Amino acid sequence: MSPMSDSNAQMRAVYIISVAAELAGVHPQTLRIYERKGLLEPARTTGGSRRYSQADIDHLRRIQELTDEGLNLAGVKKVLELEAHISALESALLQSRAEMAAAVEETHRSYRRDLVPLRQSVAPFGDAAEVLRRLSGR
Repeated sequence: MSPMSDSNAQMRAVYIISVAAELAGVHPQTLRIYERKGLLEPARTTGGSRRYSQADIDHLRRIQELTDEGLNLAGVKKVLELEAHISALESALLQSRAEMAAAVEETHRSYRRDLVPLRQSVAPFGDAAEVLRRLSGR
């Protein structure tokens, strides 16, 4: 399976509430509470029934981890918001680093284009010493 189709499978909302609740290890009413508190937003069918994706199930499991650690739902919501913010910042940082590396590489390439060959000639050491003496005024 390609990464793109795997991502699509994660986002496809196929589970009804009872199956999603069972997969997440919670009661269906808990899912409704999480939705009312803004912790979860399932997809809806045209008839209004909730449908949950694998990503929603993973999200529910993360909520359960946090509540098992003693956080209340307000605390869970804040932690999830902070985790999402950190993830966005990490993505932006990776993007910035890639752009910076590309800019540095382009700058280095431009330096190489600007280099001009220098004519070099060999001078015996004695001659070079004489030139230096004349330049220094001795």
